[in-house]
Amino acid sequence: MKNIKKLVVLLLLSSFSIVAQEKITLEEIWGGAFRTKGMDELNAMKTTNQYTVLNFDRASRSSQIDLYDFATLEKVSTLLSSKDFSQLQGIDSYTFNKKENQILIANNSEQIFRHSAVSDYFLYDIASKSLTKIAEYKIQEPTFSPDGTKIAFAYQNNLYVYEIASKKTQQITTDGKKNSIINGITDWVYEEEFGFVRAFDWNATGTKLAYIKFDESQVSEFSMDLYNRGLYPAQEVFKYPKAGEKNAVVSLHLFDVASNKTQTVNLSNYNDFYIARIQWTNDANVLSAQVLNRHQNNLDILFIDGNSGTSKVVLNEKDKTYVDVTDNLTFLKDNSFIWTSEKSGFNHIYHYDKTGKLKKQITTGNWEVTAYYGFDEKSGTVYYQSVENGSINRDVYAININGKNKKRLTTAVGTNRATFSPNFQYFINSFSSATKAPMFTLNDSKSGNVIKTIVSNEALEQKLAKYDVAPKEFTTITTEKGHTLNAWFIKPKDFDPNKKYPVFMYQYSGPGSQQVANQWNGTNDYWFMMLAQQGYIVACVDGRGTGFKGAEFKKCTYKELGKFEVEDQIDAAKLIGNYPYVDKSRIGIFGWSYGGFMSSNCILKGNDVFKAAIAVAPVTSWRYYDTIYTERYMQTPQENASGYDENSPINHVSKLKGNYLLIHGTSDDNVHVQNAMVMIEALVQANKQFDWAIYPDKNHGIYGGKTRLQLYTKMTNFIKEKL
Repeated sequence: MKNIKKLVVLLLLSSFSIVAQEKITLEEIWGGAFRTKGMDELNAMKTTNQYTVLNFDRASRSSQIDLYDFATLEKVSTLLSSKDFSQLQGIDSYTFNKKENQILIANNSEQIFRHSAVSDYFLYDIASKSLTKIAEYKIQEPTFSPDGTKIAFAYQNNLYVYEIASKKTQQITTDGKKNSIINGITDWVYEEEFGFVRAFDWNATGTKLAYIKFDESQVSEFSMDLYNRGLYPAQEVFKYPKAGEKNAVVSLHLFDVASNKTQTVNLSNYNDFYIARIQWTNDANVLSAQVLNRHQNNLDILFIDGNSGTSKVVLNEKDKTYVDVTDNLTFLKDNSFIWTSEKSGFNHIYHYDKTGKLKKQITTGNWEVTAYYGFDEKSGTVYYQSVENGSINRDVYAININGKNKKRLTTAVGTNRATFSPNFQYFINSFSSATKAPMFTLNDSKSGNVIKTIVSNEALEQKLAKYDVAPKEFTTITTEKGHTLNAWFIKPKDFDPNKKYPVFMYQYSGPGSQQVANQWNGTNDYWFMMLAQQGYIVACVDGRGTGFKGAEFKKCTYKELGKFEVEDQIDAAKLIGNYPYVDKSRIGIFGWSYGGFMSSNCILKGNDVFKAAIAVAPVTSWRYYDTIYTERYMQTPQENASGYDENSPINHVSKLKGNYLLIHGTSDDNVHVQNAMVMIEALVQANKQFDWAIYPDKNHGIYGGKTRLQLYTKMTNFIKEKL
């Protein structure tokens, strides 16, 4: 009888244990079970102290733009609901005119590349509640003129202007042609590496339109076969300049609306250059342009006269390696401007007068400004985000434009991001940490105090608590070579220091990147938690070349991508392997894109350290990647052949000892599947056994339908079998 009671107690304890720690599954991760709530398309109004959010009504399956009051967070009204218009099948995105009485609505969007898309666009008048389609075809980047009378847009590589009152459309350029001439829209490499699509801009009065023209007729073509398009594969062909090859020739133009004439800005003193940004100043007759040399170590800010087209350099930035391009250039009312620069060794905020003379370095210190939010003219206050509280954290700060009276406005340790109200009285703070799911609060801009919580993810946190996973542990490690690096670990919840555990390392490692960040990381972290539940220690180390620790730390990899970063991952693995609770014979590494380049190199150059590696969509030779990104860090292959070849995993395949899984999508317009195919052939000719998976018609993200579930199942099985 006593034995039966003991058995019952054991069964009860066993069942309690099962309930206490539920197991995370891939089906839950990729089925959306741990999805966070947020504020989609959050937009701070400019004319009223309000903000808008794009909400989805599940009952009516419609999208709506809702208006809220910053002070109370109460909903003021629904500005527009797609259910009220039969021709509006949902809302993909929206933009206001300057007066905020009209809205441009995008729907039926078709993605082109990472940032670009064509969409059906409608003009909605809030007062009359009328909806007008501005073109009978899908267009790109429609943009209101500041006076609200016109909308400029691109269609099939040409620029057009739509007049709102007459509903008439005027064609501005006529020479646009696929894979030859592009007007006002960036080519592939600008879009991917300079991060913008709209290459045109209205002046302050809506009388002039500046635009960049791309002549890519001499750029080599890249083709991708599409296998699921019918009986015969289709082929997509586009211009893609690979490292050392010809770029599109760019030119800058000014269109005068009244005279219907266009003039070309004289940039003849530049050769083989980039126009990384254009932006009209507050003076309706002065255009700014950021011109970079091909090596990207010399940047000029030009001021261009809108009538004559003549230009002058108002600011020059030089660097022995490269100058980063940002969107932080901001013109104040007097046409003085805010600019961020790494020239002190750390990224900081500077104030220049309208002639380009330095007035004040606003922020200083051995830390980085990570975002510039804006300037309150009334109080003379600059708002920004920085890593002053440690390189893995982000906080919001206020400082006077004279560099005095700095105040930290956020107190929670983690990642804080701000969206300010138009009068800078309030800001919506988006906060998360490695242990705290995203949370949106209304904060006072003077004190930083939280006024009210808008959105929280407490329900998700309570749900995850049932899985009882160990929290991510942040630390620093110092390698044998003396490099101190940020790191995190996720250990099994029932971690026993007397046991030996396999280690699965994750990294990205690209220039200026950061994976060791105190923020909520979603799906990958759920997967790492799942692996920890199954007995693995998951680790991540940010080596040299990663960001937010100063320019010297970030730029030391110049001309040698994949050298010091790989050294650091190998040295970190050796260090971790010597921990008493680690099985040094079972260390694996994983990465995607740049991280796949890294994991490939690590299992080859660190073949006595790593037992397994997974490389997803990896660059295998920088010779196959694009001009702007690659040459920024490597110069050209013609100038730096050894830097390209000595760090290419293709040239080290004979060193493979461990287990290698190579994964790529055939429609990857970014890191071409060519990288994988050449790597595969090299491994075959070296008579090396390895695993590989090719995903037809999938791009760099490798997603769609059940794709991610299948992919992560494959990777999980590989880890369990090989590690």
